[in-house]
Amino acid sequence: MQNDDRDLRYLELLARQYPTIQAASTEIINLSAILNLPKGTEHFLSDIHGEYEAFLHVLKNGSGSLRRRIEEMFSDSMLDHERRLLTLLIYYPDEMLSRLPAYVAPEDMGDWYRVTLFRLTRVCRSVSSKYTRSKVRKALPPAFAYIIEELLHENEAAENKQEYYQSIIETIISTGGAPAFIAAMAALIQRMNIDHLHIIGDVYDRGPGAHIIMDALMDYHSVDFQWGNHDILWMGAAAGGDACIANVIRICLRYSNMETLEGGYGIRMLPLATFAMSAYADDPCEQFRPKPGDEEYTDNELILMARMQKAITIIQLKLEAQVIRRRPEFEMGDRLLLDKIDYARGVIQLDGQEYSLNDSNFPTIDPADPYALTVEEQGVADRLRLSFLENDKLQAHVALLFRKGSMYLAFNGNLLYHGCIPMDADGSFQAVTLDGQPVAGKSYLDRIDRLVRQGYFSHDPMQRQFGQDMMWYLWAGPKSPIFGKRKMATFERYFIEDKATHVEERNAYYTFRDQEETVRRIMEEFGMDPDTSHIVNGHVPVRVRRGESPVKAGGKLLVIDGGFSRAYQRETGIAGYTLIFNSFGLLLAAHEGFESAQTLIESGTDMQSKTQILQANTRRIRVRDTDLGRDIQHQVDDLRALLDAYRAGAVKQR
Repeated sequence: MQNDDRDLRYLELLARQYPTIQAASTEIINLSAILNLPKGTEHFLSDIHGEYEAFLHVLKNGSGSLRRRIEEMFSDSMLDHERRLLTLLIYYPDEMLSRLPAYVAPEDMGDWYRVTLFRLTRVCRSVSSKYTRSKVRKALPPAFAYIIEELLHENEAAENKQEYYQSIIETIISTGGAPAFIAAMAALIQRMNIDHLHIIGDVYDRGPGAHIIMDALMDYHSVDFQWGNHDILWMGAAAGGDACIANVIRICLRYSNMETLEGGYGIRMLPLATFAMSAYADDPCEQFRPKPGDEEYTDNELILMARMQKAITIIQLKLEAQVIRRRPEFEMGDRLLLDKIDYARGVIQLDGQEYSLNDSNFPTIDPADPYALTVEEQGVADRLRLSFLENDKLQAHVALLFRKGSMYLAFNGNLLYHGCIPMDADGSFQAVTLDGQPVAGKSYLDRIDRLVRQGYFSHDPMQRQFGQDMMWYLWAGPKSPIFGKRKMATFERYFIEDKATHVEERNAYYTFRDQEETVRRIMEEFGMDPDTSHIVNGHVPVRVRRGESPVKAGGKLLVIDGGFSRAYQRETGIAGYTLIFNSFGLLLAAHEGFESAQTLIESGTDMQSKTQILQANTRRIRVRDTDLGRDIQHQVDDLRALLDAYRAGAVKQR
């Protein structure tokens, strides 16, 4: 009886939104129709690493899906170079229109506009055909909403309206509104081409424009994130985690990437620079010379950056030691290295073996208390923390990562996560003790997800500290699912020549992920159907040059980190993988190198990609087959129950 009363109260609440039989019936009709539409196109990208130009282009062309659509639509009516120019016009309308006088005579401009507007209308009609009019209407640019809606629903065979539609086009041209209208149509086509975007980790570090990527994603219509290790590091820094802040700055200095830090976010490096110039004034800091990046620096700037990098590295090692000592459950005591150094002899004891240091100048380390920050180092750390905490732009970007992000996501039959599901050598899920409780597999990732949010949002100082410590652990911890290695050899790479000490052994997951049996077990752990689901993974670049395939475990697991970052492309041989999941199936795109948008515009070509069909469905996937469709079906069922209640007199119409 209690359940019946609860159900009736729910129906009475639903009746406030649908107060009559007619209102409920109309909504059932609308929702049932939506269930039969083709599913929207999903776009998967991973490991972007600040390469904003390549990212923005792939976003515009939908990993080549827009170009393929234009090829199919106009293969018989347009020449090859005309199709390429139309494609570039949709990607870069302002830039292409500025070049218009170079290939269209003034007397032919009107005809060019007429033909182009007609073609753009056809493309827009095609990409929006799988959506309801209501959804398309919400996406229309306000300035041209009425006109575009009329053109999209034009019936070319309707004689009564032919002059009406022609008049719209002629008026757009005669009033000088064609360029603005073309730009609005291009933006709408890009918007409707992709229904939902998945970012499977690592927007940040390496490349110069993570802040530009985040700006674009702030405005994107539908997106989710699966946090990568580099994202978590910046999230921890934005939360005020000192060890995360030190790592962020060190990496930017190491890869000559100060644009994001200083230009993008305006983080002031003066406190660190002033300290480094004083503490390491006579130190050449050869091991800390920045790696070549996109920006060019003078020798004096490079020397300053090297000294700053060494200064922040020592600060980082001390700050990390604080976390390791504070969290014995992290089991990272073996990464406390500064007390293993014989400072008089310039050697260190590691794993029972002695190694010479290539740099033994440590003016800020007290051998009697090597992990203590000097007063000056503490002052630098405090001022840097304040710069991160008070940075409005960074906080807005990180807020988006929290709002739209998670450790993993199960979405439309695909399980998405950045790194790995930690495993022991026997293939079992690796157990980690948190708050005195052992967790593994899905429960481990769920617990981490909550702790990460706690580190940013909690008002309890102890909870917040634990969450921030966990964010650092996720960056460098031996059982971190988004790091996936036994150790991070930061100290060894800087101070020890023997490269055997630099090896960062991968988690056993990376051996077992090739086996279908293991992948099916992971899917079952996360409540997925192992017969129909896929895992989409990033983090570790696919070495295409060495013959490695991104398709693992009999097609059940797909790795789409193929080298978006230029730093990885010499190893991978390509410029990244992306994935498209539309109503017809799964397509994997392998992209060749991307120089710049300007190069494409000047050459009249698109970014070259090779597409591989991974799964072709025997029947087209409809909305009813998706997670959204299941939610809509629940709404339909509830509305049918409301109809029955109206007709039975249990609920009164309003």
